Amino acid sequence: MQRVNLGLRFAAFIATAAWLGAAADASAGTPTIALTPAQNHPQGNTQVSGKYFGASEGVDIYFDTTDEALAVTNPSGAFPKTPIGVPASATPGIHYVTAIGRHSGLAAQKAFTVNTDWAQFHFGVQKKGNNPYENVINSGNAASLDVAWTGATQGEIYLSSPAVVNGVVYIGSLDGKLYAFNATSGASLSGWPVTTGGVIYSSPAAANGVVYVGATDGKLYAFNATSGASLSGWPVTTGGQISSSPAVANGVVYVGATDDKLYAFNATSGALLPGWPATTGGIIVSSPAVANGVVYVGSADDKLYAFNATSGAILSGSWPATTGGEIEDAPALAKGVVYIGSDDDKLYAFNATSGVLRSAVTTGAHIVSSPAVANGAVYVGSEDGILYAVNASTGTMLWSVYAGGVIDSSPAVANGVVYVGSEDGDLYAFDQYGDLLCIAATGNSITSSPAVANGMVYVGSADGNLYAYALNAGNNAIYRKKPEPPAISSLHPDWGLKPAKN
Repeated sequence: MQRVNLGLRFAAFIATAAWLGAAADASAGTPTIALTPAQNHPQGNTQVSGKYFGASEGVDIYFDTTDEALAVTNPSGAFPKTPIGVPASATPGIHYVTAIGRHSGLAAQKAFTVNTDWAQFHFGVQKKGNNPYENVINSGNAASLDVAWTGATQGEIYLSSPAVVNGVVYIGSLDGKLYAFNATSGASLSGWPVTTGGVIYSSPAAANGVVYVGATDGKLYAFNATSGASLSGWPVTTGGQISSSPAVANGVVYVGATDDKLYAFNATSGALLPGWPATTGGIIVSSPAVANGVVYVGSADDKLYAFNATSGAILSGSWPATTGGEIEDAPALAKGVVYIGSDDDKLYAFNATSGVLRSAVTTGAHIVSSPAVANGAVYVGSEDGILYAVNASTGTMLWSVYAGGVIDSSPAVANGVVYVGSEDGDLYAFDQYGDLLCIAATGNSITSSPAVANGMVYVGSADGNLYAYALNAGNNAIYRKKPEPPAISSLHPDWGLKPAKN
């Protein structure tokens, strides 16, 4: 019996020594955490990993002051990537992720950036024109929008619309240059503007640290989003002028040209994909939309095309779908339906798979404005100066309001507010029921389409300026400031949390 007891004591001693050694290893460095990614939008997520905490202990992970997850360290005091959500209410700007060991009390903090970026024409590749993450401006406070800053170009801004990514706004001008402004202050970035060989009607698209834009010299350009340096292998050449705005999806850049073709280039190398370009029966100024492995684009031959996004082959069924006039706007895709306006004054809805017509709604003039889809409605402007809202499912008219002049600008929707520019030089904001919330003036007509990002609204004007609007002109806006991290002592664990499964 004595030998057994000695053996047990020895085993306990070894276990204790091992634990102490692990604890010593865990405390050998300063506790630290890593965030992957270090920025995201509300309703997104990040993965938190850490090291140098206590051995085999629970670690509470907080987003700001809310305990979001419980991780468990290994004997070396490290815990693997543990996902936490970004709250829908998290406003754009700096927030903090904090990890605190339940037994050791060891803690680490890291800044996390919340953004609601608008990366390409009409928000994303589906061209819905709706920013579902915006949470600063709403129908209750939009009346206080005012000019925060203006950024001057050396030419008119015509059709080209802003892209907002990583704190920078990009926009093209008729002077053939692509501009980059600090999204908060309006300061021009060093190395910008950059010059193309033609006029820019195209709207820039930003993805993976690169900004793409087309020009009337028939070339598609790619610039480093920070420095403005042209990427190796770029620009690439098409057979016609480019007014179409590029769409970037799954490592491919799609863009139309006036040689009647839709092109697909490798987003890194600029190499033309096998099977491309795809040919239509007329010039393409429409901007492509991408969803579910299909690229949709309108043509001046009065047809809407659907191509396999990989091979460039046209889809079977009723494709191409026929309208009664030339198509200049971009299609919008939502819930298996593609919406498109036409020069025959009608807004069409087609089944996104088969191309079968679902509805056609008549407005009072040509439609150059690209439709936006949100809140169960389709919003589109017409050259009769009226903004229309149509039921997205039935095609019945919900409401229509006059906006002062011809509308070639495409509406943008965010947080229950619908924005659209008019050729009377004003930017209008309506609620989702058509009630006017705000009118913001520029110095000339607006054909550029607004972008709503990070609590601000951006739009170009034919007076050569990019306008940035914010609540109360951006004064005292919390989302534009860097807050202090929460005190460790103020954070209290949620004892009901169960350890995260990794």
